[in-house]
Amino acid sequence: MKLSLRCVGVALLLAAGGMARAQDMPVTATAAVVNSGRKGNTPDASNVVIWLSPMEGSSTFPVAAAKPGQRPRLVQHNKSFEPHVLLVRVGSLVEFPNRDPFFHNVFSLFEGKRFDLGLYEAGSTREVAFDRPGVSYIFCNIHAEMSAVVIAVNTPYYAISDRRGQLVIPSVPPGRYMLHVWYEAALPEALNAMVREVTITASTSTLGWIRVPGTNPPQEHKNMYGREYTPPAPVSPAYAHP
Repeated sequence: MKLSLRCVGVALLLAAGGMARAQDMPVTATAAVVNSGRKGNTPDASNVVIWLSPMEGSSTFPVAAAKPGQRPRLVQHNKSFEPHVLLVRVGSLVEFPNRDPFFHNVFSLFEGKRFDLGLYEAGSTREVAFDRPGVSYIFCNIHAEMSAVVIAVNTPYYAISDRRGQLVIPSVPPGRYMLHVWYEAALPEALNAMVREVTITASTSTLGWIRVPGTNPPQEHKNMYGREYTPPAPVSPAYAHP
């Protein structure tokens, strides 16, 4: 009899825990880039980043550790980084595979994580641990046209928008959060003004429209040594056939 009562108690606890976790819900939002100067009826609203930081004293569940899985990658291909914007959890080990048939030299010496991966050949891979929150601007010391951004956030509740601006953060527990927004073409002061408190409940699991000012065009950058990039050597014209 005691054993049966104990089993019933355990079952009730498990059921209660399951009901609590079942309250987790996807949080949705739609991003719109405004004042971008782009023409057309459907401007690209991709690569708007949002994340939710649980507030102190909130009733949310403790932030879980990152689950093991495939490492995030920033691939070098066709003299570009793919994807252009990578969003990761703090502590993530990011791979930088070189898929081009020539050398690259990946570095970041500005905000966020500072590193220099050195010169490495086609088919090889280097790694960087993004061990603190922040925005890291990534470049290649050989090819000036290559740029990317890695954003490390100290929360598992984050999302990045698609071309239509759709954002989905899966499995968010009810509670109070600070909403943060990032967009490459937005000025820092505009992004700081967008930080606000939000409350997630079963009836309020959408953040609605998030309008991001895109008025700051990409800035030219120098190489790893603070100098202008060396222009590529001109290609010799082919000899004409007789």
